[in-house]
Order: sequence, then structure tokens, then C-alpha cells
Amino acid sequence: MWKKWGITPRGMDREVSEAMHRTHMGVDQDPENLMMAALKVSLADGWGGCMFSTDISDILFGTPTPIHSTASIGVMKGDEVNVILHGHEPTLAEMVVEVSSEPEMMAYAKSKGANGINLVGMCCTANEVMMRHGIPTAGGFLNQELSVMTGLAEAMIVDVQCIMPAIAQVAKKFHTKIITTSVKGKMIDAIHIQFDEHRAKEIAREILRLACDNYPNRTTEGSRVSSFEPLIAGFSHEYIEYMQGGSWRGSFRPLNDAIMAGRIRGVVGIVGCNNPRIAQDSYHNYLATEFIKNDILVVSTGCGAASCAKAGYMTPETALEKAGPGLREVCVAIGIPPVLHLGACVDNSRILMIASHMVEEGGLGDDISDLPAVGIAPEWMSEKALAIGVYFVASGMYVIFGSESPVEASSVVKKIKTELWEKRLGGKLEFINDPKEIFEKTVAAIDKKRDALKLKKYEKGKFGAERVLMTMADRRKFEKEQAAT
Repeated sequence: MWKKWGITPRGMDREVSEAMHRTHMGVDQDPENLMMAALKVSLADGWGGCMFSTDISDILFGTPTPIHSTASIGVMKGDEVNVILHGHEPTLAEMVVEVSSEPEMMAYAKSKGANGINLVGMCCTANEVMMRHGIPTAGGFLNQELSVMTGLAEAMIVDVQCIMPAIAQVAKKFHTKIITTSVKGKMIDAIHIQFDEHRAKEIAREILRLACDNYPNRTTEGSRVSSFEPLIAGFSHEYIEYMQGGSWRGSFRPLNDAIMAGRIRGVVGIVGCNNPRIAQDSYHNYLATEFIKNDILVVSTGCGAASCAKAGYMTPETALEKAGPGLREVCVAIGIPPVLHLGACVDNSRILMIASHMVEEGGLGDDISDLPAVGIAPEWMSEKALAIGVYFVASGMYVIFGSESPVEASSVVKKIKTELWEKRLGGKLEFINDPKEIFEKTVAAIDKKRDALKLKKYEKGKFGAERVLMTMADRRKFEKEQAAT
């Protein structure tokens, strides 16, 4: 289909450069042509950039497997040097994690009066170091200023994407040092320590020593949040396959069977940012609650995952308390939460792989567009989120974005991204500002896909055909009917 419509990417940078040229004054002005070009750029991002980044990170730092951690602003510790790892590139963060436990570094922290070094994640770097090392997360995008306002953060290390432009100005009112590390993302009033892969550990130690030196400058008084929620993170698509059958029989067959039988109604991805125009986490948490209550398995990445973690939805016990009877049965059998933490924003490629494996396994159609599955970015705010949503559309998925639509004024563009894209590729993109309507449309779309696949109609608490104890006469009658047909 990509070849048919001319949207197969030829190279990541090439497609981005071409898109910049198309939108230059005096070049492309045809809405349909521009929108199809947007699909091509998004595919370069999803099946190219994100997929490669996820795989290479797994090669360098390890493929995630389930790991225990905690979430909330309360993970900051009063008697230790608190260092916040914030941004999206895991390389430096991995080095900071590695050197933070060195005896020399621990001794240096204690020489400044602290009992140790407490690493805390923020945004997607949090997801990277959490799913591989169990480092706790202080939250998503809208938590970064709050983490400084606790007065407990000695340093916040940032690289690129989703760094609030005024975070260094906020930090000036406290003792926190904002440390930029990428040549692509310098900030006024921040300390810049350029990361160099050839001196990775040396730079990580330099940053940690700076944070330790700042510990005596802490002047906090009063009370602050100290509670946090437990969670299980690290559900890579490789582990999801393994958990359904082990090393020798791992497959997506049990998940497909559970969907076909009606135990699981469908699958939803709750991903993306926080948006200052929406009460923080309110859409994420409402939707997660309603979906799992209605036997819909949720997979989550990015700030959406942080939101579900802080709300306490990422422990196996949550299934017993809040999931519908069918989803609860599956979760209890495998020992998983009803909301699976799949990693950072870049790891939305893991959701693509899960969808691909489900199709390949059989029984749920021949294409991603056939699956009873929907992707949702309820509180999106960044260009990156749009790119992610559009590469799912180009892969055949129905995608819903919350908040306002940037193309609401154009009836032509609205028709292209819904009707035309769905006709050509099976996926479509809608903007819906009401979380209740998002839920209703998602459930309706899942049930419509189930009907198209001729699956058993979903009924809460009723799975598959009822078991009947047959007499020998009943069995002979049944065999005659079967022979006749």
C-alpha cells in the first residue's frame, strides 16, 4: 500500500528535508499531496528512526524485562543528593546510573553531608532508566517544575525535547542547578557540560560531583509530598511474547485467543504528553480506568505511562481491584498488570511490533487495520506526538488525539485525515476534546472491528461458548448433524 500511494520512505533525513522544501514559499500547495507527504515523513520516523533507536538502545543497554520501581514526586529523598535525569537520549543517563554507585562517588557525596546519591527520572529518560535499572520516576512533562519546587533537587540534567524553556529561570529561585548536555539544546542561565561519548563516564562523574557540591546549599523548610506508587515496568514486545509461553513456546497466540474468545475486548495504546491546557493526567487516568474496567488491555509509553504509574495502575494487584472479569482472568493467569509499561516515546515502535506480531499470529485479520485496537494521545502537546500518531495511521491504526485540533478550520484537511487516509491505508486520525467521547468512540471502533472479524460479540463476564455436559444420545445426535453438514 505504501508503494501504491508513493509514501514508502527513502531515507529519514531525505524525507524531512523534502518536507521542509515542500512547505517553503512557492512550492507545494495541494492539501492532499502535502498530507500524503506527511505520512511519508511519519513512516520514516516510526519504522525508521524510532524502530532503529529502540533496537540499538536494546543492543547497547539491554532489552527490558519486568522490573519493580516507584513513581511520584515523592521519590525525592531528604537526606541524599537528588539528581534528576530529564530528556530523551539515554546514553548519558546510562553512564550516570553506572558511575553513581561507585565507592568513590558515594564517598564524595557523604563528604558533603549526604547519605548517598538518589537518581530520579523525569519524562522519557525516566522511562529508559526505569525499565532497565528500576530508577524511580518523578513524573512526566508537567512535573519538572514541581520537582525543582520541592527544594530537594541538587541538579537536573537535560538533553533534548520537552524541557520547559523557563526551567532555568524557575531554578534560580531555588538551589537547583540546570545542566544542559547537548549542543542542540543550550539554555540561558543553565550550566552547559557538553556530553562526549569518548569521555562518557568522566563527564557523568563531573556532573555528579557538581550535584554533590550543591547539597550543602539546600535551604528547604516545610512539608512536601513523600508518598509514591509501586509499579512494574519493562514490558518489551520480546518479553510480552516470552510471558505467553516461555522460551520454547513464546508467541502471541494466547493474547489473540483471549481477544477472539471475548475475555479481552481489544487493545488500546495510551501514549503521549501532558498538556498545560488539561488538568494533569486527568484524561490519561480516566481513560485507563474505563478501558480496563471494560476488559480492554492498555499498553502505555512516555508521559502517559508515567501518569498510569503514578495512579497505581501498573501492578498486578490492580487487575484484581479494577479490571473487568475477562481481563482480570488473563492478568492473574500470567501475573501482569492491566496497563503495561512499554517504555519511552521512542518505544512506540514496540507497539508497532506487537500489532505486527498479532496480525502474523493469525485469527485477527490480515493487516494492522483489521485489529480491534486503537491508539490514543489524550493530552498531546508536541510535534513529536503528532509524528507518532501519524505513523500509526499510516500503518493502519485508528488514532485519536485529545485537546484542540490544529487543523479544525480546514474541512478539506479534516476529510483527508479521516476519510481519504482510511480508504487508502485503513487508518485515520481524529481530534476529540472530550475524554468521555474518546472512550465511547474507541469502544465503538473496537466492537466494529470485532464484528468485521466475525468474533463472538463481547459481553462482560461471558467468555466463549457455554459448557454443556452431553449425554451419549446428545453426542450421537450432534455427530449426525455434523456429518450432514
